[in-house]
This record gives sequence, C-alpha cells and structure tokens, in this order.
Amino acid sequence: MKRLLPVLLRCSRLWLVLALLAPLGASATHIVGGELDLQHKSGSTYALTLNLYFDAINGNAAALDQQLTASIFVKSSNARVIDIVLPLTSNTFVNYTNPACAVGSLSTRKLVYNKDITLDAATYGNAGGYYVAVERCCRNLAIGNIVNPGGAAQTFYLEFPAVVRNGAAFIDSTPRIFPPLGDYACRNELFYYDFGGQDVDGDSLIYDMVTPLNGHATAANPLLSQAVAAPYATITWNTGLGTLNQIPGSPALGIDAHTGRLTVRPANLGLFVFGVRCSEYRRGVKIGETRRDFQLYVLNCPTNTPPQLQVHAANNPTLYRPGRDTLRLLPGSNRCLTIRYTDPDPNSVLTMTSRPVNFTVPEPTFTTAVSGTVRAAGAPDTLTATLCFPECTDTHGRVYLLDIMVADNGCSLPKRDTIRVAFTATVAPNAAPVLTTSFPPAPLPLSDNAPAVVRVVIGQRYTATLTGTDADRNPLTLTAVGTGFDLAGAGMVFTAQNGTGQAAGTFGWEPTCGAVSAADASGGLIVHFKLTETGPCVPLPQERVIRFEVVPVTDSVAFRPPNVITPNADGKNDFLRMPDLPADFCDHRFAGIKIFSRWGQQVFQSSERNFAWGGLGSAGLYYYLATYTDGRKFKGWVEVIP
Repeated sequence: MKRLLPVLLRCSRLWLVLALLAPLGASATHIVGGELDLQHKSGSTYALTLNLYFDAINGNAAALDQQLTASIFVKSSNARVIDIVLPLTSNTFVNYTNPACAVGSLSTRKLVYNKDITLDAATYGNAGGYYVAVERCCRNLAIGNIVNPGGAAQTFYLEFPAVVRNGAAFIDSTPRIFPPLGDYACRNELFYYDFGGQDVDGDSLIYDMVTPLNGHATAANPLLSQAVAAPYATITWNTGLGTLNQIPGSPALGIDAHTGRLTVRPANLGLFVFGVRCSEYRRGVKIGETRRDFQLYVLNCPTNTPPQLQVHAANNPTLYRPGRDTLRLLPGSNRCLTIRYTDPDPNSVLTMTSRPVNFTVPEPTFTTAVSGTVRAAGAPDTLTATLCFPECTDTHGRVYLLDIMVADNGCSLPKRDTIRVAFTATVAPNAAPVLTTSFPPAPLPLSDNAPAVVRVVIGQRYTATLTGTDADRNPLTLTAVGTGFDLAGAGMVFTAQNGTGQAAGTFGWEPTCGAVSAADASGGLIVHFKLTETGPCVPLPQERVIRFEVVPVTDSVAFRPPNVITPNADGKNDFLRMPDLPADFCDHRFAGIKIFSRWGQQVFQSSERNFAWGGLGSAGLYYYLATYTDGRKFKGWVEVIP
C-alpha cells in the first residue's frame, strides 16, 4: 500500500485553517452536490427522488433538512403545477472506490428525499414538457473555483416530457446517472471516474459539462418553502474559468459525451465544484435532462510509478509488440499468453485484468493467479499470469483487439499499464452429421422442417428406424420429443444407442383410442426426431419432424346401400338394412338413421346400427340420413315397391 500519512496531516491543517478563517455564518454551508430523479412505477405513479450530497466534515448538522420541497412547472410558460414535500428517507455515507485511500478531511453523506407522485394525462399533457426544481443554500466555503462559495446556492433541476403523446401513454423514467464521487484527485496526475448512467427505457444518453445553477436561495434565506420558476441564475466562475474549464489542468475537466467518463489532470490544489448534464433522446428527439453538481478535492499525493507488463505468446520467448504483431490462433494450437508484470515501487499490490475492445464473447480467461505483491519481503520482483483463449474463439476473418491491463493499489486511483493485443482465430471445420430414417420423405418443396405425415392404423403396431453418422467422428445423440405431449403417455416407445461417429434409434407405436382423441384435438401428434453432435465449436444438428395421424381399420367392402326394397313377405329384400356403413372407430361411432317421405315427413328413426325398415306398406320414394358422432353424414334414397 502506498501510504498517505503526510498528506493526511497537511489536509487536516488546511481544513483547520479554513475553519478558523471562516465567518460564523459559514458553519451552515454544507452542500456538496446532488441530482433529481423521476422513475415510473406503474400506471400514473412515479417516484420523485432528490439525492443531496452533504459535507460530513464541514457541514453543520443543523443544516441537515428532514424534508425539502420540489416544485413542478410547465416548461413553455413557467406556470407552477404543484409543490411536493419530499421527506428524508435515507442517510448514508458515500464510499471511496478504494477505501484504503480514504483521507480524514473528505467524507460525504448521501441524503435521499423521496415520495411517490401521480402524473395523470389530464394535468401533464403539455407537449412542451415540464421541469422540477428544488432550491437550497449554501455550498462549501472552501470551494476554490467560484466567487463567494459560502453564499452560493444550488438549484437541483430535471426536465421530463408529457405523459401522453399522440393520444397514447408516453412513459419515461429519467436516466439514473452518476455513481456518487467519494474519491479525490492528485495534483498533476490523471484522474478518471465513470459518471455514466443507464436508462430503463433504452433512451440514448448524451453528457456535457454545464455551469452549476445557483437559483434564488441565499445565505440569509437558505431554505425556500417552494422553488421559484425558471430562469435560474448560475454560479459565478473565478477569473479564467468557465463551463469548459471548470477545473483547470491538462486536460481540464471534461466528460465523454457518450460514455459519461470524467477525465482531468488537475493543475491546482483545492476543492472544486463542477456541473454535468445528462440529456436523453428517444428516436433522435430530446425528451428530458437531469443535472448533477458535485465537488472534486485535489491533493498532493505521494509519487506513484506505474506498473509495467510484458506479453509473450505461448512457447515464444519473443515479446509481443503492440501495434506491430498480430497473433494467429489456429485449431489445435496453444492459445495461451504468458504475462509478466512488475512495479518499481515497494509493496505494490498488482492486479491483472483483460477487456475486449471490439468483440464480446467468448472472452479469454486467466488460468493462474492474477494478483500479488511485488518488492516485499519474500515476494518476487516479477509476477506471472497465464491468459488463455477458448478453443472455440472464432474471429470470422476479422482482427479482434484485447486490452491486457495491470493496475497497482496507488491512491487516489490506481496507476495502470495496458498492452493491446491484436489477434485472429479460427476453429476446426465441421461437417454436418447425416440422419437417415425409414419414415416417408418430407413433403416437397422442403420448408423449415415441414412434417411428413404417417398414418397409423388403430390397434396395429408401427415401427421405424433411425441412423446417424458423422464423418468427423463426433459423439452423436438421437432424441425424440413430442410437441405438447409425452411420448410414453401416448404409448410411444423410442430407444437409442448413441456413440462416437454413429447412433441408431428405433421408434414403435400401437395407437389406442386415447391417442385418437389427442390426435384429433391437435390435428395429429407431432414428434421431433433430432440428431445432435457434441465436440465441435459449431454443432450442426439434424432433425426430422413427423406428424402421426390415427386411422381406422380399412373395410374391404365399400359402402353401397340398396336403393330398392320389396316388402312383399317373400323373404327377399323385404327390409332396408345398411351392414356396410363405416365401422365405429373409437369416438367416431354410428349415431342414428332417419327416413323421410318425399314430402319431408319423418317416417322412421333408429339409433341401432343393425336397424331394419320394411317400408310403410305403400309404394313410394323415401330419403334417409345416417349420422355419426364425429359429424359425418350419409344421405341417399330408397324406393319401396310392394
């Protein structure tokens, strides 16, 4: 650990002097910064939150408010809509990035004021949107980059859109930005911090530096009962400073417009206030913004020499040369890198990490320890780590970039050394396995595994065989899965013998009436037979889809009912019978027959399959209708000749 004891003593003296020189009224100064936040919960309910950061070292505890008032205004007219009292709901400390770097002169509390509010369409439908403001005074007296810091106030501010657009609900939550800053910066050392945030709606976020808002609160009237409408006066910068030069340095404090990353190499010691804005865009149109004011404390820090690292390809004693070499990772080759890293400072704890630059997965992994202490008693001067790329990494002909980084445990932020490794990678080729079956061929034209139809006679057993082969000798597995049903529950049996380069399977089924009902309800029972392979980086599974339909036993005699009867008691053709009606098939059963006269009058009815009708004793033409429980109908006529 790189110690800060001399710095701590100097810092303590600095704050003591400032406190002695300050007028009595300055004891009420306390605001470090903060931001407003508006999050949609459900329906018209939103959570309105103010995060206020309070100087726990120099702030007067009497200035810790138990509630604050937020005011909502129409943006186009500055008309007041409502005042909302926000109660204090949380009081916690802001943590350092590295707690071991803490200094006694820097401690910040995060005060959270929160309340659920209703944003209904009838009230919040103005197309120009709305803004929320909270006004409070005062800032820290010790701030060194603005005029009269002890009398400077702050206006917490955000903008949000109407909750209805084009007649439809328009839901928006403000971006939750900026993890709070608990760290300090070192003079003439590069300081960086991630102020980037996230938006639950997926809106685009753009960051820029802004001058903090002062507003209308004063040292004499620090807590307003309600915010005053815009416009809000800004703080006044000291001579030579401004929005783009809030903390002077090389570079001066700036923020990446897309990532929200703060960067500065401060040139001066002291306490500096700064402002950042995050604007959100949806489909290229700005819909809102939120701001944060905060402070950065700049100290003199002990000298910290950056660590150093070297990279070797596996079994290659030559150093990798960034910007000149490109590693080529081939199938079956050693895909590991050897990394050596050290630090000239005593007792440095070094940690290795890697970060993809232009790709995502799969990422390489360290297979050995990635952290350790150097130049300490019993510790080596140089540490070694091994980083290996997965066998299935494939750059698809592109050059991928990977940053390999070593960081020390210096304060306030680690020093780093980075080597960017360029590499290409290929995987072994893989031929698709072949699946052959005794099922009927798939329908033509082939389209997205369209199922072939297999009609199985009820009560008769159907069997099929499947064979899988693979020229690459990869392990193969055959499976069968029903769509929306269990094979065993339907009486289907599938067995497989899986192995390296080959697999065989057998399917068997003797359908019952239960299967008939299930098939009728779903239009057939669909089974997916799949052949999968393991081992290759890009498996190529094969599949056959079969739709099984259950059909009745086919009758050899066609249904041809008589169309003439002669009921003359000679024992020949005296009755109308229909023995050739289609056979009953599970729930597909004969329901009944009706016979009608030529004038539509019903003259006979029976629900018995073996019915017999002998006419009415008079000649004539009659019509019959035979029905089945599944809706089938058979119509015809019969002539009665006495």
